[in-house]
Amino acid sequence: MFPNFRHDIHCMKTIERTQTSATLRALERGLPLIQVIIGPRQTGKTTGARQIMERLPISSIYATADAALPHGPEWIETQWQFACSKAKASEPVLLVLDELQKVRGWSEELKRLWDTRVGDIRVLVLGSSALLLNQGMSESLAGRFFLNRFTHWNLTECRDAFGWSMDQWLYFGGYPGAAVFSEDESSWKQYVVDSLIETVLAKDVLQIERVHKPALLRNLFGLACTFPSQMFSYNKMLGQLSDAGNTTTLAHYLKLLDSAFIAVGLEQFSKGQVRKRGSSPKLLLWNNALINALSPRTSQDAREDSTWWGRVVENAVGAHILNDTCSNPAITLTYWHKGNYEVDFVLQRGEEIVALEIKSGRPAKSMGMALFRKAYPSARTMIIGGGGIPLEAFFNAHVEEFIFG
Repeated sequence: MFPNFRHDIHCMKTIERTQTSATLRALERGLPLIQVIIGPRQTGKTTGARQIMERLPISSIYATADAALPHGPEWIETQWQFACSKAKASEPVLLVLDELQKVRGWSEELKRLWDTRVGDIRVLVLGSSALLLNQGMSESLAGRFFLNRFTHWNLTECRDAFGWSMDQWLYFGGYPGAAVFSEDESSWKQYVVDSLIETVLAKDVLQIERVHKPALLRNLFGLACTFPSQMFSYNKMLGQLSDAGNTTTLAHYLKLLDSAFIAVGLEQFSKGQVRKRGSSPKLLLWNNALINALSPRTSQDAREDSTWWGRVVENAVGAHILNDTCSNPAITLTYWHKGNYEVDFVLQRGEEIVALEIKSGRPAKSMGMALFRKAYPSARTMIIGGGGIPLEAFFNAHVEEFIFG
């Protein structure tokens, strides 16, 4: 166990995330756009929406489509008419629709109602599937929405809310709902698996996307958790997974896991060339809790195994970059390798390229950095961890400002 852990759940304070404040300001101004909050499950989207409802000085309606069976478009119209009935002559009303992507034909129906609206109806949409929400917004709601991204909780938020140290955050990850179980690691693991992982796979992926091999998708996620922050060719995956089909199926399933904010396969960096998409992705989890909940290691075992802890730290660095830059499409996160040499992460913004080496107890990989600098002499390099920028300083920083200035 970690020392000096704050066990009393009453010490955990409610905080307001910066994304909540930004969304509230937009709704207060009455901008003629549908405000959309998208992000992983149990990271504060619904809590943020309720905070907005409490602070916004207008009438509000909250409805969720997170049901066992998907609703039809008439569900949206029902909520809309209810909002209209509450709206008075010139007074606005806020309509909050949670998990809207699960409603059949949601984007077309919302577009119809939005384009024919009468009065000041302000709409806030929440969703936990990036793939389905983005499809609906790009196909039917182009120019009618503003996207607000809620991410997994970072070190600063978990320290402020729960009093966690960096090592506690590295192990327990950024799911605030699971924090109350962290004094009992067995209960914590069970909660993350049952209430987070299974819910995401069953509701956010399998229920709303046609998956021909659900067992394969689950096994692929398990593989990512077993080999975090490691390069894994699709051919090697085919050998590890039963009934794996082909590389196209695996690449598609990785995309689905990414759309649910749980796992991603990073592409290899190759400036000025067409990337060989999916040839050897680097497996990365969006939240370290997903890794450690499925691992048989206790927090003490994980910390004492320097090789494993190095992977945990490296994944946390990659996840922090993913979460902190996901709202900026101008920044790409990849990795690089040549033969047996590797650079942990490569960030690119326009013509700026920064290579990151993570030092956290595993054997040094400086030869990979040297080869990268030879191949890309204009790139900058940065060491995170031992001998370089302290890990805690990096985790407490905004990535774009920290790396690109």
